Amino acid sequence: MELVVARIGRAHGIKGEVTVEVRTDEPELRLGPGAVLRTEPASAGPLTIETGRVHSGRLLLRFAGVKDRTGAEALRNILLIAEVDPAELPDEPDEYYDHQLMDLDVVLADGTPIGRITEISHLPSQDLFIVERPDGTEVMIPFVEEIVAEIDLEEQRCVITPPPGLIDDRAEIASARDAEGEASAEGDAKVEGTA
Repeated sequence: MELVVARIGRAHGIKGEVTVEVRTDEPELRLGPGAVLRTEPASAGPLTIETGRVHSGRLLLRFAGVKDRTGAEALRNILLIAEVDPAELPDEPDEYYDHQLMDLDVVLADGTPIGRITEISHLPSQDLFIVERPDGTEVMIPFVEEIVAEIDLEEQRCVITPPPGLIDDRAEIASARDAEGEASAEGDAKVEGTA
């Protein structure tokens, strides 16, 4: 199985180094010296990593055969793709590779079907499951412990306990006092509008 592990950014310096936008939780495994990576577009590769280092919080790579800034700039925006064994699992027990989560059935704790995971969006603050519902609409489920109760790879399902309003349009009012306050505010607005 092939996974995108990085996107090449701009050239750094004059000796062929490039910045990379890392798209893997295991850069030391996937982007280490000697790694041979397929590219998208394919005509740019394969590329072999010669050296790697962190500079000002960014990973810098140099590829075999790329010796100057011009060669490095020519690689800008190319995706780096690694071959991964589909049976391989992350080191941490509560971590998953995207390919393991794709197409899982999403259900509530009582078994009510919600849909299936069609995409995983990696945001800076958290990951989101994009879930396609049976009617073709999509709902976004934050991949956080408070909502995703269980991932069962054997049963190919994801059990969620969503807060009110996350998967339906019916958000619950927190208390009767809030409801009374809203009704009172609406009444006040009408009185003010007629004066």
